[in-house]
Amino acid sequence: MASISALKAQKILRESNLKSVTRADISKLFDISKKNTLYKLMLRLEKYGILSRVAKGKYIFPENIKNDFEIANIITTPSYISLESALSFYGILSQFPYVITSITPLKSSKTDYKGKEFEFNHISESLFWGFEKKDGFLMASAEKAFIDTLYLASKGLRRIDLDELILSSLNKEKINRFAKLVNFMPFQKRIKRLKI
Repeated sequence: MASISALKAQKILRESNLKSVTRADISKLFDISKKNTLYKLMLRLEKYGILSRVAKGKYIFPENIKNDFEIANIITTPSYISLESALSFYGILSQFPYVITSITPLKSSKTDYKGKEFEFNHISESLFWGFEKKDGFLMASAEKAFIDTLYLASKGLRRIDLDELILSSLNKEKINRFAKLVNFMPFQKRIKRLKI
C-alpha cells in the first residue's frame, strides 16, 4: 500500500466518524474479503499511526478520540468511568489519579496503553447503572461513583479515605436512594455509619 493509499484510508476513516474499529469493520469499510490483504492494510494503518491497537481485536482512530475516558470505554465494553477517576472529575477527590478507573459487569482487568494504565473493576450486572454519556464517554454520576467506591471498599477490593473526599457537593437524597439498591450487608452497615 503506497502512502497515498494510506491517505485515502485516513480520509475514509475520518469521514466515517468512527472512534473505534475491529478487523471486521475495516473489512466492510474497505470492501476487503482476503485475510492477507486485510492483515497488510491493518499493519500499514498502524505503521502510519492512522489506527492504534488498544486491545485484542480493537483499534481506535486517534483523530476522532478526544480523551482517555473515551479510550477506556472502547478497551472494555460495556464499561463506564467511575471510582477515583469520576470522583476526581467531579472535584470530590482533589487529586487526579494516575490510573483511569472504570466499572464493568465483565471480569476485572488492567490494560496499559501508551504509558497509561486503565483499570476495569467488576461489579454485578444488577449494580451496573447510574451513568450517562458525557462528551463521548460513559461516566458515573458523582453519587454513583461514590456508591461504587464504597461498595468495592466494603468488599475489601478498594480503599477509601473519606477525609480525602469533599462530600458536600454530593446529593445526599440521591446517595440514599442509590444505597437502597445495593443488596450487600457490609455495604449497608458502612453507609449507615456515615449518616448521610
